Amino acid sequence: MSVMPQTTLPSAAAASAGVTAPSARPRRVRRLSGRDRLVLGVMVGVPTLIQAVLVWIPTLLSVGLSFTKWNGLDLADIRPAGLSNYTYAVEEYPPFWPALAHNIIWLVFLALVATPIGLLLAVLLDQKIRGTRLYQSVFFTPVMLSMVMVGIIWQLIYARNEGLLNNLLGTAGTPGAVDWFGDSDVNLWAALVATTWRHAGYIMVLYLAGLKGIDPSLREAAALDGANGRQTFFRVILPAMRPINIVIVVITIIEGLRAFDIVYLINKGTNGLELLSVLVIQNLVGAGQVIGVGSALAVILLVISLGPIVYYLVRTFRRAD
Repeated sequence: MSVMPQTTLPSAAAASAGVTAPSARPRRVRRLSGRDRLVLGVMVGVPTLIQAVLVWIPTLLSVGLSFTKWNGLDLADIRPAGLSNYTYAVEEYPPFWPALAHNIIWLVFLALVATPIGLLLAVLLDQKIRGTRLYQSVFFTPVMLSMVMVGIIWQLIYARNEGLLNNLLGTAGTPGAVDWFGDSDVNLWAALVATTWRHAGYIMVLYLAGLKGIDPSLREAAALDGANGRQTFFRVILPAMRPINIVIVVITIIEGLRAFDIVYLINKGTNGLELLSVLVIQNLVGAGQVIGVGSALAVILLVISLGPIVYYLVRTFRRAD
């Protein structure tokens, strides 16, 4: 007598035959060990502590001190002052309004001149031209320099008697030589050109990274639809780089409102180069320090900086939703 081979019923057939298939065992969730908790706590806690000590605690202290009068020496001398520091800064402090105007000019110039130059450089260097890496290095070199070094370089360029620019203009050593950093009518614009030299390279690198990450199929689809190069860039490529655009806007606003190094190196932020950041330092540091007024100016600068950033981010993400 032949023995019939034993076969295994498929799951569907087994179910129809009333056979119950073994249920899949649920995966066990691995609990964090004590060492894992320690490592996670250190990785989260240390950066948070550094951020709190260097950013949030000084910010809160500045806000609190802006409503007080204090000589900066003895904590027992702190006296409440209400809004008097803000009133003094806005109504009686002579450099406040020129400094605010200069900050606005600085911000607008970076947004409308320096940032578009960086974008233009990124677009040109994304065209697979010969020596593109060399050009990228040349344009990015100023970014690696500190603003103090940038100021020193441009002092050599703008010097009235021995400067490169006046020598090129043929006016060096003559009464007609322009004092680019000493003349209050032109020194702000001269400083903005020096700042643009550095800012444009930074923007170029960010946009170049964004352009390298664009899907080539977007350009191909735009070309098939009959779009030219300009239409492809402004209607397809630039909107596709929305995350990069957000970073650029935030960076430009911060750079425009926190400018300090180069103007302080030129003439201590006076004679046409008054900026809010310089006024903050002048009131917080030195023999004539006025802690309350300096803190009030710092809070005003903080509010002015956060205002456009928050507005832009809210509007951008609301549009995306």
